[in-house]
Amino acid sequence: MPVGLFRVCLLVITAIVNHPLFFPKENGTVPENTEEIIQKMKAREESLRLEQLRLEQEIADQEATQKALEKAAVVVEESKEEKVRWDMWTALSMVVFLLIELWRQDFQEGNWQDIGGEEDDMAVLGKAFKGVTFPDKAVLASFYEKRILGTTGDMARMREMVEGFADDLLEALRSVCNRDADMEVEDCMGVGSMYENWRVRKPFVCDLIVPFAPPEPYCFRCQTWCSGDSSPPDEQGYGTIKVCRADEDATGCICDKTKLGEDMLCLLHSHVSSARPSSEMEDLLCFKNTQYLDADQVMKWFQIAVTKAWNRISHKYEFDLSFSLLDSPGALKIKFKSGKSIAFNLTPVVQYENSDVYFISHFPRSSLAADIPSSTHWFLTFAVYERRFIQLVSKTLPANACHVSCLQILSFLHGKQCSLTGPSGLTNYHLKTVLLHLLQARPSQDWAPEKLEARLQDMLKFLEKCLHEKKLYHFFIGNGKVPAELGFPIIFQRAEPLNLFRPFVLRRDIYRRMVDTFHEMLRNMSALINEYTVHIPLAHTNGIRKE
Repeated sequence: MPVGLFRVCLLVITAIVNHPLFFPKENGTVPENTEEIIQKMKAREESLRLEQLRLEQEIADQEATQKALEKAAVVVEESKEEKVRWDMWTALSMVVFLLIELWRQDFQEGNWQDIGGEEDDMAVLGKAFKGVTFPDKAVLASFYEKRILGTTGDMARMREMVEGFADDLLEALRSVCNRDADMEVEDCMGVGSMYENWRVRKPFVCDLIVPFAPPEPYCFRCQTWCSGDSSPPDEQGYGTIKVCRADEDATGCICDKTKLGEDMLCLLHSHVSSARPSSEMEDLLCFKNTQYLDADQVMKWFQIAVTKAWNRISHKYEFDLSFSLLDSPGALKIKFKSGKSIAFNLTPVVQYENSDVYFISHFPRSSLAADIPSSTHWFLTFAVYERRFIQLVSKTLPANACHVSCLQILSFLHGKQCSLTGPSGLTNYHLKTVLLHLLQARPSQDWAPEKLEARLQDMLKFLEKCLHEKKLYHFFIGNGKVPAELGFPIIFQRAEPLNLFRPFVLRRDIYRRMVDTFHEMLRNMSALINEYTVHIPLAHTNGIRKE
């Protein structure tokens, strides 16, 4: 800017010096071409004036640019300071969050299975029960006899019929499959509410699982989320199934991990045997270009195999067989000529090592399938151990114990409420998990038949506590108190407890609907039960009483 001012001053001095009036007329002689000189001087003066204006504009532009740069520097400096402050707050928040998370995990490890102090919790909780009329023993007994026992009498006959037909269908399936190339199908097993004798709502549906294995010389190598490195939260409860040759090392030869060079050969594996064509792995129902079993491919294969098997034996039966649900590939329906029908689920599973834990391809009538990370991730089901645990505990309970009755009544109330207000995230499996926890926590004599009312209240209050805390832990995973008689795999007992309500922490809309459904069920409980109960004097009905 000083250079510009100097140039302006120089031009002004030059203009003054060269101005014709600077020299007096009497001291000089006027040339003959005076007019021409005057015109040139005017032109020169005009050009100098324009140059002066241009320089002034240039100086103004430079000053504006300088101010803009200074302002930008100030903004950048302020943003840096703000970023530093933001980074400090972010780091501080992360530290606080990690400390809270570590405290929570330590608290859970020491207390998640400790339900011994349940009486204190019950005194604090139960807010949702205020003003709710709870049916007494006489009403519950009448309701159970009329509504539950009156509709479940034909369950045993239905199970027997479905199991017999399923065995025949699987035998035909084995005959139509290529024993050298197709999967080997084993005998089916019944699981779930129909085989634990607590299903109450129609239509009755039998759940059958069918273990299968690959053809020789292949085998399945299963890996769970808790057997290797730490898995993301959305993959907890899942595992993968790798298809390998039976003579292949589980950890893999070093020739698969290093480059031996063109002039070196592995003494254990030839180049021909190590390279598996992509089509070969796809024939083994693996995901494209991988060795991992694909649940979608398995279900397609199973549907085609079941269809071929039915075509072979359909002439023996006087009914039709069809797939009943598009979103449940193993859902089958038997249709009689009279118009009646029987539904059942036939689902292929893979056995985990030598245990009765199974990888299941999908869950019939469940929203869990929508949360599976990918088709190569298989959910683990502990249904066989759940059935065995209930049978084991039942042997130690009093005659006609009320544990199954509690689950049946609660399942009926929940189903009725969902039919009124629509489905929620709460499922019958959550209700059964609550019962399993209470069966382990309470002494055997607490399940006597005359204590049905008290135990039903315990289940409702325990469920309310879990909904309030958004925590309902899987009964087997992380439970070190599982009876040794069950032979349950130790790897799952030592795993971190699995919160079945974790998906609802992030999906607040579903959680809100689930809580609302639970509260509505409590308010409508007496009306729902009285609807299916013979008339009992009003004096027999009272509020909640502590045992």
